[in-house]
Amino acid sequence: MSVLRLPLDVHEPRVRQVLERVFAAAFTVRRAVQRDARARVDAFWAARCERAAAGPEAVRGRLGLSRSGLEHAAYRHLDGAPHLRRYLTKALAMHLADGVWEATERHLFPDVTGRRHGRPRPGGWWEFSMIPGRSRSHTRARKWETFRLVGSLAGHCTTFERGGRLWQPRRMPAVAAIAGGVPVRSWWDHDGPFAIVCTGLGGGDLVVPVRLPQGPGRRPVLEHYLADPGRWHKIDLVRHRDPGSLGGWRYEAHLMVLGPGYTSPAVTQRRQAAALLERRGGVDVNVSNLTVVSVPVGPDGGLAASRVARTGEQDAVLVEERLRQRRRNRALDRSRRAANPGQYRLSPRQQRRADRRRAAGLPPVQVTVPGGPRVANTAGIPVRAYRHDTLTNTYQQLRGRAAADGAARTRAGHTRARITAAALVAVHGAGLVVEDADIRVWARRWGRGIHAFTPGMLLTALRRETTAVAAHTANTGRGPGLVRAGTRHTAWTQHCLCGHRVPKGLADRRHHCRGCGLAGDRDLVAALVGAHTVLTDPAHPATARVDWDAARATLDRYGVETINVGLQGALTESTGTHHPDPHHTGGRSRRPQPTTSQHGQRQGARRTFGTSPRQPRMRPATTPVAETTPERRDAHPDLSTKPGITTGLRYRP
Repeated sequence: MSVLRLPLDVHEPRVRQVLERVFAAAFTVRRAVQRDARARVDAFWAARCERAAAGPEAVRGRLGLSRSGLEHAAYRHLDGAPHLRRYLTKALAMHLADGVWEATERHLFPDVTGRRHGRPRPGGWWEFSMIPGRSRSHTRARKWETFRLVGSLAGHCTTFERGGRLWQPRRMPAVAAIAGGVPVRSWWDHDGPFAIVCTGLGGGDLVVPVRLPQGPGRRPVLEHYLADPGRWHKIDLVRHRDPGSLGGWRYEAHLMVLGPGYTSPAVTQRRQAAALLERRGGVDVNVSNLTVVSVPVGPDGGLAASRVARTGEQDAVLVEERLRQRRRNRALDRSRRAANPGQYRLSPRQQRRADRRRAAGLPPVQVTVPGGPRVANTAGIPVRAYRHDTLTNTYQQLRGRAAADGAARTRAGHTRARITAAALVAVHGAGLVVEDADIRVWARRWGRGIHAFTPGMLLTALRRETTAVAAHTANTGRGPGLVRAGTRHTAWTQHCLCGHRVPKGLADRRHHCRGCGLAGDRDLVAALVGAHTVLTDPAHPATARVDWDAARATLDRYGVETINVGLQGALTESTGTHHPDPHHTGGRSRRPQPTTSQHGQRQGARRTFGTSPRQPRMRPATTPVAETTPERRDAHPDLSTKPGITTGLRYRP
């Protein structure tokens, strides 16, 4: 399955009003069902003796703690509030109850690791963002129970096409049911512009015009998803907070299609070329950079190295973003205090002034924004919960703007991660191995550094890209996509390529082996050791072992006699990639044009490793830009006159 996002046009006041009331009615029913689920869960855990005597299943049946039980609870709530029937149907109420049951089920039944989700609770209005739709029937014609997409791609393009291109007005006109240019009574015969329709509402049908994505390269995507109506499966109605839109919300229809997503011919060609690369590589990830080193499987080819790092240019970008966020948080706090002055105490300065005026016999000054802590009991719990505070329109606008900015940064980060992963796989192939490390442990120690670089997002994009490339061929020898190797039996950073153990702490960023004389950057050596890691079972990281015979063969093959060829030269030139400008925030971008260095055979017995630029631990991220970093001088005499690694990728999440 795949999903296509269709923006909805709600400039018409009546359409927007009906859509807002549909979401309000759905939220009311969903919150009532969530409260029922919470009460039933509490009763289930309280009935210890009954669960021990009759069994948990019997207790759940008595309490109605099941999917059908919550659905009937939603029906009762809807029947008990007749005013909600104008904007909600029983089918929509059933889908909302199904969503509540999914969260309740994750709490009642543990997963494969034995963990349960927390106790279900009612959600807030501002977090309520989706009304799930019902899957259409593929056995009965004209069977849609909730939202459905009407119209045709040909009819939409005929209505809004000018000069051979799709041109949609700023405000989409109202959609009427027509067939062959003649108005009809049924939406099933409509073949004009696209629209989302929900029938059966007491207040009349909901008809929302659809705005298709337009621009160069969009037509093949639209034809892939919309040309065949038989592939349409279901539609979910989604809203996002957007202060720039009317009403403060932006609405979308997520169309689920039975079939894979669209892949452009250029991406298919790039993945097929990457699938033909018979290489194996290792990925070394830390808080500040990601290093990939790959070696050829056969006798042909050479060593290739790439580094995704952060640049000094990102300092100002991240500092500016954090400063803007702090200012916004202060404005939110002032607005909340001004709207709820009785829930906050006076600050020490305000209290001293009040005491002075009281001692002097002067009337007290009315404090509009108290600066002290929240009024709380002896246990430190606020007397009144924050959710009961009065919030102004300015407060809601600031929160909406913050949410919209955060969503935009997340989307831009995913786009940059996908572009970077595609460039890495195009050079090193899909046979990559990464250490099985828990990034959540890193976040507890380097929270701000993790936020700046987001290695988890980059690894996720790399895993998806390698999986897509591995689907084209099975000659990678690594299993499906990026695989994880356990660190207990491998310890990449604590070993040399010759097999000797070289202990290093976190502060030691250099590798120097006294056994074979290999010296160089810690991350590059670790990634090269990882390139020789094999797994008996790719699904179990604990089966990973380092093939030391192959590692020593690589060390002998790329040994050097001079300082500019062999192993040293192979890692001096790395992947070069062109990416969008540093201020790029998403959207279309130029496709990467990866290049890699290939070096030859052994020429001597002296072995040295490439130097690496010093990477600050907490530097913010930026868009990947191809650039040669200056050389790093080091205390090792064999590296003091050698050129540095060319950092081919720079990454901003």
